[in-house]
Amino acid sequence: MTRIDFHFNTPEKLAYSCRLIRKAYRTKNRLWVYSIDEGQLLQLDRMLWRFSATDFIPHVMHDHPLASKTAVVLSNSLQGSERFTIGIHLGTELPQGFSSFERWIEIVGRDDNDRQPARKRYARLRDQG
Repeated sequence: MTRIDFHFNTPEKLAYSCRLIRKAYRTKNRLWVYSIDEGQLLQLDRMLWRFSATDFIPHVMHDHPLASKTAVVLSNSLQGSERFTIGIHLGTELPQGFSSFERWIEIVGRDDNDRQPARKRYARLRDQG
């Protein structure tokens, strides 16, 4: 069964995601970061490269030839995510197939356009057990 965590009211959602990705990567997990917003993924990609002068977080976009061998993949699809243990969701719609991960983390910012859909996802998941 997938463990689902909600990280609500995160300030600077992408900066928070960088810190979370670093923490999970250090524990030797493979992470699939999902968002339907390609621009958001590209921004996160740039932030991960500049995030820390002392930490290297190997990551690629989902269409990169080394995606299946890289610890962190950024994608607007879950296709190819079968061997990843943690899914991180930055979007507003729960994707089909999220339950294939051991752990699914919902990152929710302070904006109402982010919080309202997250509350609906939370209620739906709670009702499903």
